[in-house]
Amino acid sequence: MAQHITVVPYNPAWPMLARDEAFAIRQALGGNCIKIYHIGSTAVPGLWAKPILDLMPVVAELSQVDDCAPALEALGYEYLGEFGIPGRRYLRKGGDERTHQVHVFSREDGENIRRHLAVRDFLRCHPEDVQAYGDLKRQLAQRFPYDIDGYCDGKDDFVKDLERRALLWWERERQ
Repeated sequence: MAQHITVVPYNPAWPMLARDEAFAIRQALGGNCIKIYHIGSTAVPGLWAKPILDLMPVVAELSQVDDCAPALEALGYEYLGEFGIPGRRYLRKGGDERTHQVHVFSREDGENIRRHLAVRDFLRCHPEDVQAYGDLKRQLAQRFPYDIDGYCDGKDDFVKDLERRALLWWERERQ
């Protein structure tokens, strides 16, 4: 069965659910885990989102994450390795009706860490972009309810522009 794409209003419980899940993931990753960030649309108040929590653990040694796969699988995650992004470990939970995604990066991978945090923080500070992004996602979910590729392709140009602007903003904010 194909993933059913639903986009729902922001749920104020998402941050607490993300904290609880981050605690379990931190236990599975052990001392290698430096920090876990709640990223993605569910981390942006007011943003309509697929109800999938995205978490980004940052670890000291990425290779050690592979040794933790059984502990992460015991939490219900499917361990998919790099899954298209070199230097990442990707996990998902919930099968076709996914509930969680985990993107693990080494602390040395500043580019990917910065990219995710910049977009999240930019959206938290720019309500007009939250509105535009939410509107786009709702339209695409209606148009492509069982076509994740169509949904993602429909967001691609918007997300690339959003990421570009977020990174510029991030650099200015950090000066």
